[in-house]
Amino acid sequence: MTSATATPTAKKGIPGFAQLQRVGRSLMLPIASLPAAALLLRLGQADMLGADGAAGTFSWLQPVADVLASAGNALFANLALLFAVGVAVGYAKKADGSTGLAAVIGYLVFKGVSDALSPYVLGKPDTPAQFLAGADPSALAAATDGDFLDLVTTAITGPPTQQLIDYGVLGGIVIGLTAALMFQRYSRIKLPAYLAFFGGRRFVPIVTAAAAILIAVVGSLIYPWFDAGFTAAGEWVTGSTVLGAFVYGTVNRLLVPIGLHHLLNSLPWFQFGDYTDASGAVWHGDIARFLHGDPTAGTFMTGFFPIFMFALPAAALAIIHTAKPKNRKLIGGIMGSAALVAFVTGVTEPLEFAFMYVAYPLYAIHAVLTGTSLALVNALGIKSGFGFSAGAIDYVLNFRIATMPLWIIVIGLAYGAVYYFLFRFVITRWNLRTPGREDEDSTVGTDPAATPETSTDQKRPPEVSPSPAGPEARDPGEKPDGGAVR
Repeated sequence: MTSATATPTAKKGIPGFAQLQRVGRSLMLPIASLPAAALLLRLGQADMLGADGAAGTFSWLQPVADVLASAGNALFANLALLFAVGVAVGYAKKADGSTGLAAVIGYLVFKGVSDALSPYVLGKPDTPAQFLAGADPSALAAATDGDFLDLVTTAITGPPTQQLIDYGVLGGIVIGLTAALMFQRYSRIKLPAYLAFFGGRRFVPIVTAAAAILIAVVGSLIYPWFDAGFTAAGEWVTGSTVLGAFVYGTVNRLLVPIGLHHLLNSLPWFQFGDYTDASGAVWHGDIARFLHGDPTAGTFMTGFFPIFMFALPAAALAIIHTAKPKNRKLIGGIMGSAALVAFVTGVTEPLEFAFMYVAYPLYAIHAVLTGTSLALVNALGIKSGFGFSAGAIDYVLNFRIATMPLWIIVIGLAYGAVYYFLFRFVITRWNLRTPGREDEDSTVGTDPAATPETSTDQKRPPEVSPSPAGPEARDPGEKPDGGAVR
């Protein structure tokens, strides 16, 4: 008799989910440039090395401040281009220099075509004659008597400039993905002998430029509807700062285990809202607006400071205190180092991954409490921001441009107490297997790759890796990047 062996069927994941995770991870490359941009811009501002700060005493520092501020501004002014290159290199498999070059060429073509189509889509501005024709009649009457002050004052504000199609960072992300896909599809293409020079990777920038033209044309045609919808969504989120921040903060943490939080962050941090500084430059997104002096910015950043600097370290302390006595010293070293990293730099993944999967009820509580923190600071009018993450470094650096920054410490201590007692109660009440609380046959520090028991009657409980972001506490599709607030 022949026995047929059943072939195991591989489980199919959610269509497109892995690609979304790749997009999320690719966003970390351009985001990694923000700390440098924020630091340069902040040091060059008036209250730091500028006229109201060090340059007030040492005048030779003023040119230094101007240089640093200009360097930081240059990065923020070209965020879309940075995202195009970063996403292309981060998303494409086996990317090389041609991928980045294709992204640069694609974005420049996209921007140029969009600007060229702006007058046809958004309308042309008034001519100087049309603008002056709409001037105040009393100013024109005064001008006939030799008083040109009102007329000149009116004329100085115009004529209006051409309004441009502006997709911002979103356009850069789209072009970056396009360049990456073109690289994967055409990097090995072979052309006829007389065109062989343009084959292979040299063909990628060419085809990316062609694709960018089509994307720009389509994007220009739909821009009025996109702009209206996007503006309405942004106004709702920023208009309802308490509810909008609560939803954002909660969803932000819930998306961390599957690696999609970077996609969510890209909208409020780099797109929503606009602010015109003293020089007339317009800045978009919470981060750029805050660093350029917008007093209303920080809606989607401030509430992370109490959680990352105080609450999560307190959660780490609760995990240490609820560990079994024989494991407490080892767990103390692991959790203590993760807590210090979270407090100083705002990098929370090592700590969060320690209980994200082995004690998921705690992580759900953490996500909701993060949302309440963002809602609370907005309700109280507290504003602060960061260029990298909500750690002590960014808190101190931006202390002088924040609104009521000392309240962040008070609220952080309160959240720290809530996290400590709530985590300790939930861990002991529900007997959660947080690090250091494994069953007796599970050894802290055991190699997770070791062969498990083959008995069908018993299953070995999940082991805990010495690393707070160990393999057993990590989704197979997720790679902790240790990056900014997500």
